[in-house]
This record gives sequence, structure tokens and C-alpha cells, in this order.
Amino acid sequence: MHIARTVYREDHEIFRTTVRRFFERECVPRQPLWDKAGQWDRETWLKAGREGLLGVTIPEEYGGGGGDFGHSAIYNEEFARAGLSGNGMGMHSDIIAPYISRNGSEEQKQKWLPGICSGEIILAIAMTEPGTGSDLKAVRTTAVRDGDEYVINGSKTFISNGLSADLIIVVCKTDPDAGAKGISLIAVEANRAGFQRGRKLDKVGQHAQDTAELFFDNVRVPVGNRLGEEGKGFAYLMGELPQERFSIAVSAAARLEVCLEHTLDYVKARKAFGQSVWDFQNSKFKLADIKAQATAVRLMIDHYLDEHMRRRLTLEESAICKLFATETLGKALDEMVQLHGGYGYMMEYPVARAFADMRVTRIYGGTSEVMREMIARKL
Repeated sequence: MHIARTVYREDHEIFRTTVRRFFERECVPRQPLWDKAGQWDRETWLKAGREGLLGVTIPEEYGGGGGDFGHSAIYNEEFARAGLSGNGMGMHSDIIAPYISRNGSEEQKQKWLPGICSGEIILAIAMTEPGTGSDLKAVRTTAVRDGDEYVINGSKTFISNGLSADLIIVVCKTDPDAGAKGISLIAVEANRAGFQRGRKLDKVGQHAQDTAELFFDNVRVPVGNRLGEEGKGFAYLMGELPQERFSIAVSAAARLEVCLEHTLDYVKARKAFGQSVWDFQNSKFKLADIKAQATAVRLMIDHYLDEHMRRRLTLEESAICKLFATETLGKALDEMVQLHGGYGYMMEYPVARAFADMRVTRIYGGTSEVMREMIARKL
């Protein structure tokens, strides 16, 4: 993009080199296998843990990298640059682990975080239910107190890492009559009696990301598995959602840039009617628009990245980032597929994979419509 980026420090760029080499060596060659298998293999998770790529913002005393969100952003950027798909590790580290590191008890941190950082414990978070979508206040999964245990009943859907997760943070109603104040977060180990995984969901893209249905039938867990206070779950979710949404925006910005590079290379090499596709004014104008849009997205992301590294990013600002970055990416990808002609519809081309994989960014983490509603509330 040829934009001078000042948001990163030297330690960030050293980490970038480590991440890039790991993806090129361990992940890019395996991507076709993961697409067929429907998930990344456990050995790669363990290798990532040994390389220090998991839990990069978790304090060192719990086995993490002790870094800031800048390190997480670099992971997301390099994942996009490598053209990888099925980013269960980024979600594991940036979206789910913070619920434990920021809201968990000391006992919970000691028990779970080292394995989370080593890759021995894979995380999932079970929010969405059939019929509820982005409306977290409407969850119907219940956790009823019975002595020193909770008894959990309900079902969840669209759960990333659902097939491979060892520990699932479940959004439950501990008081069905209290609305948002009746929601709690409870960690459930996958070997608990009554817990079952459903089918792997057949998605349009992201085929290497295992996404599944989860079922809880009288699953008993100790009260000590609850994260934070009972009834504070919705507040905890609101505290972490800005980072989740911003992570999606960071990935969208990087994917937009790398697809623009691939498209420029393609149109300058591809011949049509005796000249390159680049020589047509339509091609130049379309790509000029995309370059301007990508530049705007990049400047916005870096500004808010600097803010988030200081823990100052708000819910409204994260909604602005997610909305603008993902909607811009979606429109630009459609144009870039068109510029590739028939080859833009072939999955061997990065723009085709991105077209399929990135459509969901306007849905998960809160739909674009939800983002607009959140922004409008502050107008």
C-alpha cells in the first residue's frame, strides 16, 4: 500500500517475521488438506503454541506472550497476506481467551490459560442459538443452580471451533426473568456428560473452519466454572465485543490490500483483444477506486488500532470499523472477481477464495445492520 505505518513498534515487526515464517512453512502447504478435512489439525495448534503464536496478549506468568493487541493485529494481517482460511487460532487467542484472562478467577487462570497458550486446550464460545442471531439478550440456554453445580440445557449453532474445542464458554440464562441482567458465562469442558456436538455445518466459504451445532442436555458443571459474577455475563460480552469486531475489521483491511495486489498482477499480465486487461480504462478506474477505498480503510484501522492498544476503543468505534471495512471489502471483492473474468470464479485464485471466505464478515460478530443501529444510537 506504500503507506508509512507508525502504529507498530520494533517488537511488533520482529513478531511479524515469526508469524509470516510459520504460516509459510506450516500452514500454506496444509491448507488444501484442512479444506477437505474441515478443520485444522491438532499438531499445527501445538506447533503454534510452541512458536508463541497463541495467547499473545496473555500475561507471561500464565504461559502467554505478554504482548498487546498490536501483536494480535499482526497475526491477523499475516494470516490474510498468506491467503489462509479457517482462522480458529485467531478467534481462540483474541476473542475467547480474554474472557478468562480478564474475568476469570486466579484459580481459573492457573487451570486453563497455560493450556490455551500451548495449544493443548482449544477454545470455543457458544453465543448464537437457532432463532436468536445477533440478539444475545434472547438466548434460551439455561443454567439452573443445584447446590454447588449448574445444570445447563439448551442448544447453540454456528459455533466456530465447535468440533475441536476442549473448553466452551457458554452464554446462559441463570435468571430467565431478568433480561440482560440474567445472563452468565459458564465454562464447560467438552468431556462433561450430556454435552454433544452436532453436525459440521456446510458453509459457503471458510471450509477449514470447523463450525458446528452444540447441545447441552442436563450438563452439570461446578459453580467454580462460572466466569466472574452471576448475572454479569452480558456486561462481560459488551466489554469484549469491541475487540472481536475490531479483529474482523483488521482482517478485512489486510485481505482487501492483498487481493488488490493479486488483481493488479493479474490484469497487467492477462491479455484480451490484443492488449492487457490493465490497458482498458474501465480496469484502471475500477482499481483506482479500490486503491482509494483500501487507503481509507487502512488509515482508519491504524488510527483505531493505536486507540485499542491503549484500551480506548469504544463499542461505537468498533462498529464503525467493522461496518466500513467489511462493507468496503465486499463491494471491492465483487469488482475484483469481475476483473478476473472466468478465473475469478476459480478457487485456485486468491480473489475467489476471499470472495467466498470473507462474505461472512458482514454477518458474524454482529451483522452490518446491527452495526448501523449501534452507530445510529450515538448520532
